[in-house]
Amino acid sequence: MNRRQFFELSAAALAWAHGVPGAAAARERTRVALAKSEDHGEGVTRALRLLGTDGVSRRHVVVKPNFNSADPFPGSTHPETLGRLVEWLGVAGASRVTVADRSGMGVTREVMATTGVFAQGRKLGFPTVLLDELPARDWIAHPIPGGHWSRGVLFPRLLQEAEAIVSTCALKTHRFGGHFTLSLKNSVGAVAKYGSDGYNYMSELHSSAAQRKMIAEVNLLYRPALILLDGLEAFVDGGPESGRKARPGVMLAGTDRVAVDAVGVAILRLYGTTRAVSTGKIFRQEQLARAVELGLGVAGPEQIELITDDAAGEAFLTRLRPILAAG
Repeated sequence: MNRRQFFELSAAALAWAHGVPGAAAARERTRVALAKSEDHGEGVTRALRLLGTDGVSRRHVVVKPNFNSADPFPGSTHPETLGRLVEWLGVAGASRVTVADRSGMGVTREVMATTGVFAQGRKLGFPTVLLDELPARDWIAHPIPGGHWSRGVLFPRLLQEAEAIVSTCALKTHRFGGHFTLSLKNSVGAVAKYGSDGYNYMSELHSSAAQRKMIAEVNLLYRPALILLDGLEAFVDGGPESGRKARPGVMLAGTDRVAVDAVGVAILRLYGTTRAVSTGKIFRQEQLARAVELGLGVAGPEQIELITDDAAGEAFLTRLRPILAAG
């Protein structure tokens, strides 16, 4: 995405939020595929096959995982999930795959080494880019019109010029003010922590009363081809690196960040979560409400079609659908 395309996307999103003609097209139903599984690799394959995702053939795909820290899954992306996703992208015809991330709770290079990403890249043939080691020339400054970031944010040229971006995230709460960290929050690791003048964008984020709105706003910078949410295990309290665990045993796949995150919040509620995440309607959660205002996805649960591929998945959805529908 070049600078002109970015501002066109921002303008279109803000226009959607203010109800201009043509906005209804962005409110069509979207599918979220759910595979009930106890195996990460199988869950990835089934969820992606069920979703029937396209849009990656003959494209350079950049995968944005969740390596905020070196803590084991669900604190970070499970290696089997990342590996199977990369393999699936190759089978789907991606011309090449790059994995890129920036850690927030730890040094990115050390996190990637500890979690085995470098070794996995050598085995599967993908390069790993450490976003916080990119030189200043590889970051592009973007204001966010009408947003809550005082200086906008810096977005990496790698992601801006990617032909397709795939986000793979975990299912967990966030005790540092985000309330939950799913696909919208995963995007924060794609922007810079520091500017060339030493300005700390993450300090601004985490000290702001508008933190959850700011999380949604960074998602204006790109539109993912695919979101894969690994919910085989989840932190339903605490997070993002540790906390009280539940075991939903599900893998979600979709193309709409708001829809995937709304389903994720419903799953957290199903297993008993924090007061902040369990209070009020799902689509009134600040991350989701702001994302809807910006036209980043569906506006309500009636626009989400949940699909699965077996009896175990359908039994899970029988419990989940009423929680989502109430949101």
